[in-house]
Amino acid sequence: MPVTRDTVLAALSRIALPDGGDLVSRDLVRALTVEGDAVRFVIEAADAAQAAGMEPVRAAAQAAVEALEGVTRASVVLTAHGPAAPKTAPGAAPSLKIGRHPTADTGPQNPAGIDRILAIASGKGGVGKSTVASNLAVALARQGRRVGLLDADIYGPSQPRMMGVSRRAASPDGKIIEPVTAHGVTMMSIGLMMEEGQAVVWRGPMLMGALQQLLGQVTWGELDVLIVDLPPGTGDIQLTLCQRSKLTGAVVVSTPQDVALLDARKAIDMFDKLKTPVLGLIENMSTYICPNCGHEAHIFGHGGVAAEAAKIGVPFLGELPLALEVRQAGDGGTPIALGDGPVAQAYGAIAARLIAGGMA
Repeated sequence: MPVTRDTVLAALSRIALPDGGDLVSRDLVRALTVEGDAVRFVIEAADAAQAAGMEPVRAAAQAAVEALEGVTRASVVLTAHGPAAPKTAPGAAPSLKIGRHPTADTGPQNPAGIDRILAIASGKGGVGKSTVASNLAVALARQGRRVGLLDADIYGPSQPRMMGVSRRAASPDGKIIEPVTAHGVTMMSIGLMMEEGQAVVWRGPMLMGALQQLLGQVTWGELDVLIVDLPPGTGDIQLTLCQRSKLTGAVVVSTPQDVALLDARKAIDMFDKLKTPVLGLIENMSTYICPNCGHEAHIFGHGGVAAEAAKIGVPFLGELPLALEVRQAGDGGTPIALGDGPVAQAYGAIAARLIAGGMA
């Protein structure tokens, strides 16, 4: 009987790792090929230090595959994704490795002390989702809620700039991560753990592991709601958050133009498939008021998001304008919701609706 890829993976799923999980659930198997009676694959450890202790695992994996009916030889190579972690200098705090492979699935759970987790999502980039996330967090905090803000856009973290935070996040023991506080909001972003301008070049499993760490290793404290600024699209981060946490629900942000709504519908469909409630829709860049003449223009159209909310039967949480001061406030690290103008009032109204509905 010819051996198949699924047969090999089933055998490898029974090879336990010293720190929990198995080769398949931890996604350490790479370049698996089956050619007749020969099987080849790579076991990729997170770094050279981890690889050094995994030779027994490699040997066990080779033996397990060679024991399969139809296999006469197996070639198993042990490699490392990155270099060994530098040794900690005497007296220095242990370093924290961020972006490891995810731990074994233990079922949905929230960090201790967090009552609700609210995801801010969009189907595509450029619709102002991160601006909405930071300002909504500030608006909720101004209404007396204990609020956290997690920047889960690992590839493009923008919350440190928008919230006016520049200091690095600390890890006193190499295990826990201490968040920072800005404008009454407890926040964490991978941008606080990397040099400015440094690119994150990671595969999907490392993104998933980083999100697990930012959720579970940060000392969030007691929070009424944790706002999670998701990356655009329907990828690994969204899937991990929905499956690994007890997510209260998601708020989808879109501009009213048809192209943005096409992608917003995909985000809504994703949450439906993952059995995550969509708590409401927000129309961003809904209108533009000329500062010189006061003329109101609908640059991206108007009302499309409200119509979509009515169509699918979810609350329409409100409209937010396209305004120069919103961009200036975000670039300056002082979210517009801190003020008392019309835009701040719009965010305050959305925050009040979420609180009244028991969502935040």
